[in-house]
Amino acid sequence: MIRGAVAIFRRDFKKFISNPFVIVFTLVMPIMYLVVFGNAMGGTITHIPIGVVQETPPYNDTALFKNGVEELRHYSAKKDDPRLFDVTVYTSEVKAKRALENAQISGVVVFPAEVSSDNAIRLYVDSSDYMTPTLIQAGVLGSLQAIHATSSVLVNKIYGDITYIQFFGVGVIVMAIFMTTMMGGGIALIKDREMGIHEGYLVTPVKRTSIILGMIMSGTVRAFLSGFIIFMVGVLITGVMIQSAEDFFLAIVVILIASVGVTSLMVSIASRFNNQQEYASTTAFFNLILFMTSGAFYPTIGMPDWLRWITVINPEWYSVHALRSIILRGQGLSVIMPDLTALLVFSILAITLGIMTYRRTLE
Repeated sequence: MIRGAVAIFRRDFKKFISNPFVIVFTLVMPIMYLVVFGNAMGGTITHIPIGVVQETPPYNDTALFKNGVEELRHYSAKKDDPRLFDVTVYTSEVKAKRALENAQISGVVVFPAEVSSDNAIRLYVDSSDYMTPTLIQAGVLGSLQAIHATSSVLVNKIYGDITYIQFFGVGVIVMAIFMTTMMGGGIALIKDREMGIHEGYLVTPVKRTSIILGMIMSGTVRAFLSGFIIFMVGVLITGVMIQSAEDFFLAIVVILIASVGVTSLMVSIASRFNNQQEYASTTAFFNLILFMTSGAFYPTIGMPDWLRWITVINPEWYSVHALRSIILRGQGLSVIMPDLTALLVFSILAITLGIMTYRRTLE
């Protein structure tokens, strides 16, 4: 019995050390988790974009407005921290609120036209971001205290009280799409290769492009069903109310396009590997990078610059942003169009890469 166990151990261990790719990823992944997860979750949120405006009339800036804007521009929570706000001065309250509703800024500070203890400063915040509203409110109060202003502050959360489970719940939809694609489309492709099924394809009239497109289509359907189910369950669990049929339809469109893009990416990655160990190590790395920088856990504004740039090429970030805009903010097509465009472009590139990579590995 012992001799047999030792033989199995030696065989399995030799297989492990004969694959340097798996060894490297086994050692690198914990370090990557420390670096990426630590910076993605532990960063200090600074440079929050806010708008400031003064009520009219009068049309001349009051001392409270001038001093308040100047202090907000230089305010920081701690002495050596970067400034908390990036301030934009608007000429009218309507323009400032429109920018807030379009997610161009995270808050609006409306200074009263007449300076008195009865005229309160109104603060409007994007409450769907969960963490930044508290920081904005604290920063505004700290700035007013610094200039010895006596005006009270009335806070208006334009999307109501958003809990963390609602904030994070949107990200879980994208996680479900990725996990289904990783386990379905990618591993299915490698299993076919390990069993020699792809060699059989080469003697059939089915083109290789058709093969890869068919696998992407199959993986997309599975990923879409998974994302849709989590979307419906998440709505029930978190208590989020879909405001209209249009919002529901837009959410379904985003889930579908995200499923196409992520499935295409995973299939193109899987086509480069001949065994599941290498594929699993690589997808674990991609799962870490993409999901941690998607804004699902923590606002990307709190990440360091070297990590935040990944969101530009991260399809999960566009998916999370679009779904959060629809589900939590009730925003329409005009707001999420850049996200949909980015997802469509990514899907086309990923499909093209998958076809090219698949052909190369078969030839």
